[in-house]
Order: sequence, then structure tokens, then C-alpha cells
Amino acid sequence: MPHATETADLATAELDTALRGGPFHVALRAAIAARGLPLQRVQHHLSRHGVKVGVTSLSYWQQGARRPQRPESLRAVRALEEILQLPDESLIRLLADGDERPAGRQPAARTYRSLVAASGVLAELLADLDCPPDAGLHMLGHHERVRIGARRELLGREAHHIVRAHRDGVDRFVAVHHGDPGCAPEHMTVRALDNCRTGRVRRDDETGVLVAELLFDIRLRAGETFLFRYGVEDGTAGVSREYVRGFGPAGGQYALQVRFDENALPVRCHRFTQHSAAAPRSGRRELTLSGRHHSVHLVEPRVRSGIIGIGWDWE
Repeated sequence: MPHATETADLATAELDTALRGGPFHVALRAAIAARGLPLQRVQHHLSRHGVKVGVTSLSYWQQGARRPQRPESLRAVRALEEILQLPDESLIRLLADGDERPAGRQPAARTYRSLVAASGVLAELLADLDCPPDAGLHMLGHHERVRIGARRELLGREAHHIVRAHRDGVDRFVAVHHGDPGCAPEHMTVRALDNCRTGRVRRDDETGVLVAELLFDIRLRAGETFLFRYGVEDGTAGVSREYVRGFGPAGGQYALQVRFDENALPVRCHRFTQHSAAAPRSGRRELTLSGRHHSVHLVEPRVRSGIIGIGWDWE
């Protein structure tokens, strides 16, 4: 078993190698290990630099489940270089190098990473709202309308749900919105439109995930059906290229409509499915953009567990 000095030398060597060749998360993990700092102490040092980053985010960064992207996160990376006694720009450079991927592989890799990271954050946010995995509702119908703006951005969406309670006392639904890369959840707005009102809202800036309680005015009895409608105003990210929706248990009908601004029309659109975030996409089918309303849609009579979505290409 190595002595303490040998362990320190080994950690330093691993750090030097990681800083030269990356990737970012390996270098960050090696730097934290070389300094012998628990993540709580790293977070404390960051707060003294005027940067707020959660321990969970730091953990995801060093695992490679998330990458710092937002301005506040990049500030944190620069502060980490000082806190961990690293050369200037050493971590920032690795972040930039990690983004230089072959163009054809970027969307799928980014989607996989973002969905994996978002799934972990979503579990934390739902736990914070005391939301059990089984919300007591079975989906009979779920219709979504997504709006893409003149800057090719995800302007927002509206959802209409038809549900049936399978236990007594259900009086709420937790909506989930996952914005595009670079979005700002703090500037998103949740609108309760029919038969519900907005309760608690939780946001995660790193992954762009927002969850919101939609409170019913009644407590449902087992077997009762309920209709409600809500919207999310977004418009905070850059160019949008697809909209995806994940489903757990099998449910009822799902319809998705994507409508484009008349001054920003895609050259082609298609639908697709995935069994999971890590699985290859299948079921690809071209969709024809309607004339007057500039929209495409898909309808699934009965959804199954997995992912379904619509993608589009710009000129």
C-alpha cells in the first residue's frame, strides 16, 4: 500500500496528465482529489468568490454527467482554477476542446448528455416538492402545442391533459419543462389556463429543467376524470432543433403540434422515437409543413414507455 507521499505524487501525476489531455470532468476530479477537498469545501470556497454552485452540480461536473455552460457556471470554472491552484485557463481550455466534436455527432451526443443530466436533476426537484413517483393519475389524453419564434427559438408550449385518478385524494399535477441548451429557467413563466392554478415552482439553471405544481380546485376520487390546461413561456435559449417528450408507464393518446413563425420556416421536419435516452433513434418519418399555419404534428393513439419527438432542419 503506498505511503501518503507516494499517494500525493500519484495524484499530482494523474492531475498533470488530465490537464494536458482532458477531458474536463477527469481533470476536475483529479484536481479536487489532488487538493484533498470534499465537495462541500469546494462549494464554500466558491461562495467566498461570489459564485453559487450546488454540491450536486459539482458532483455531476466531475462525473461527466453535466458540463458547465451558463455564464455563472463558467465563472465558477475560472474560480475553481484559482481555488484548486491550477494554471489559468487550464479547465476552460478543456471545456472548449470538449465542444470540438465532428458536426454530425453533436446533436445526438448533446441530447443524450442533457437527458441523462436532466433525469437526475428532475428526481431531486420532484423530491423537493414531495412528489411521489406515482402521482395517482393515469393519462387518458395529452395534447401539446409548441411554438417556435422568429429567431428560431422555443417560444413556449401549451399542454392540455385529460387524466383519471386511480386513488382517492389526488389534487395536483407536477408539470415538467426542459428548455433548450443555454436557456434561462429563471426567466420562464408558468401559466395555469384551465381548471388549475400554479403552486410551487422549482428550477435548475444548469440543465434548463423547470417543474411546477398545478393545483386542482377539488380532490379527485378514484375513477374520476379531470381536464386541465397550462402553458410555459420560454424564449430564453438560442436556435431550437427538436422537441422531445419522455413517457414512463404506458398511457393514452398523445398529440404533439409544432408551429413555426412565418419568418423562420425549417427546410424539413421529421418525427422519431427512442426506447431510452441511450438507445438509437427509430421510427423516423418525414412530416409535411402545413401551408397557412406553418405547423407539423404527430399523433400516438396509445403511448408506450420511451421518448417521442419532432425534429427539424434549418437552412
